[in-house]
Amino acid sequence: MEFKEKILYVRAKLNLSQTDLANELGVSFQTINRWELGKVSPTKKAEYAFELYCKEKNIKFEKETNK
Repeated sequence: MEFKEKILYVRAKLNLSQTDLANELGVSFQTINRWELGKVSPTKKAEYAFELYCKEKNIKFEKETNK
C-alpha cells in the first residue's frame, strides 16, 4: 500500500478531515493534501511519526504479498 493510500485509509477509518489529521500529526493541511495526492513523499521522520500514530490508534495495514 502506498503512503498516499495509507493516509486516505486512516482518515476514513477515523473519520477525520485533512485538517483534523494534520493537527493530530503536527503538520499543515497542505502537507496532508500533498501526501494524499502523491505529489510529495513524507520525510523518514514524518513517516515514522505517522506509523506511531497508527499504532497508537490501533490501525494496521495488511502486509503486501508477492504474487
